[in-house]
Amino acid sequence: MLNRYRKTYAEINLEHLYQNYKSIQEMNPNITVIPVVKANAYGHGVIEVVSYLLKNGIDHFAVSLLEEALEIREKFKDVSILVMGVTNAYDFEIAANNHITLTISNEDQIHDLDTLTQKLRVHLKVDTGMNRLGFKSNEDILKAVNYLSSKPHIILEGIFTHFATADDNLKYYRKQRERFDDIIQLIDHDFEMIHCSNSSSSIKFEKDIPYTTHSRLGISLYGLTLESDVHFLKNTFKLVTHISEIKHLSKGEKVGYGATYEALNDEVIGILPIGYADGFIRKNSGGDVEVNGKRYPIIGRICMDQMFIKIDNSITKDDDVILFGGLISIDEVAERLQTINYEVICQISSRVPRVYIGKE
Repeated sequence: MLNRYRKTYAEINLEHLYQNYKSIQEMNPNITVIPVVKANAYGHGVIEVVSYLLKNGIDHFAVSLLEEALEIREKFKDVSILVMGVTNAYDFEIAANNHITLTISNEDQIHDLDTLTQKLRVHLKVDTGMNRLGFKSNEDILKAVNYLSSKPHIILEGIFTHFATADDNLKYYRKQRERFDDIIQLIDHDFEMIHCSNSSSSIKFEKDIPYTTHSRLGISLYGLTLESDVHFLKNTFKLVTHISEIKHLSKGEKVGYGATYEALNDEVIGILPIGYADGFIRKNSGGDVEVNGKRYPIIGRICMDQMFIKIDNSITKDDDVILFGGLISIDEVAERLQTINYEVICQISSRVPRVYIGKE
C-alpha cells in the first residue's frame, strides 16, 4: 500500500486511459495502435499504465530511451518495446540481451552494428521534414536498408517517420506524408511494421494511409490533444491537494516571499502543501484552483513546497482542492503557462504520489 503523509496526490484514471486507446483503435481497425509510454507514461506512472493495458490485451509499447525500456522489461518479460530515440553503440548488446527493439536513425549507428553479434530487432527512422532524427536522402535510406537487411543478426522489422505539423499545418503535413509515400515505394523490403501517425494523425488521417500496419498513440492516450475539435477523449490526470492551514488576514497584511500580495480587506487564505518542487511552477501564480465546484484565486508567489489561495469561510481543511483535471482543465493551465498540455502533466514530479482508479 502506498504511504502518503501529505494530502497531495495525482489521481490517474486508468479506465479512461484504456477507453481513449480503445476509441482510437476502433477508428482504425486495420492497424495496431502502439501506446507511447515514454517520460513515465507522460507523468502517469509507466508500470501501472503498462500493467493495466497489458491486462486488456495490449502488448506492444514505445518509449524514447533505453532506460525507459529496461524499466518496463524488468517487470514485464514478454511485451514488445520499441525505443524511438538514439541508443549508443555500447548499449546495443544490453538491448539485444533484453529483447528490446531499437531505432536506427544515423550512419554512426550503422557502422557500430558491425561489432554486434547477437540478434537485434531494429526499426529504420527516416526524416521526411521534421529535421530531428532519421535518414534523409534516398541514397542514405537505401544504403541503410541494404546494410541492415544483409546482416544475419539484424532483423529489420520496421520503418517509421514523425510528422511535425499533423495538428496545425495541413500543407506541411501533406509534404511529409508524400515524402514518406515515396520512400515506401522506393524500398524493396518486406517490413513487418510501418508506422507514421502520431496522435493527431491517428485521429484525422490514419484511415487514409493504405500501407501502414501500426500507429503511435502518445498524448491522446492520456485524454489530451492539440486538436480544437476533438471532444471524445476522457481526462486521465487530476492533481489534488488539501488545505494544511487556514489564516485570517487583516486589511494591509501581506503574503509570501517578496510580500507581493496585500489583502485589500479582511480576508481568509488557505495554505496548500504543494509547490514548484512538485512541478506546479511559480508561473501558475495568478491562476485559479477548484474547491467544491467553485474557482478560488492563487495569490502570492508559489513556494518550493507550499502555495496560497484566497478562500472564504465555507471552505474547510477536509475539502479537496483540485489544481487541474476538473473544472480547471489541463489545457487551461497550459494556456496560463503559455505552453502545451504535454508539459503540464510531464512536469508533475515523482514526489507527488499517483493514486489509480481502475487498479486492482
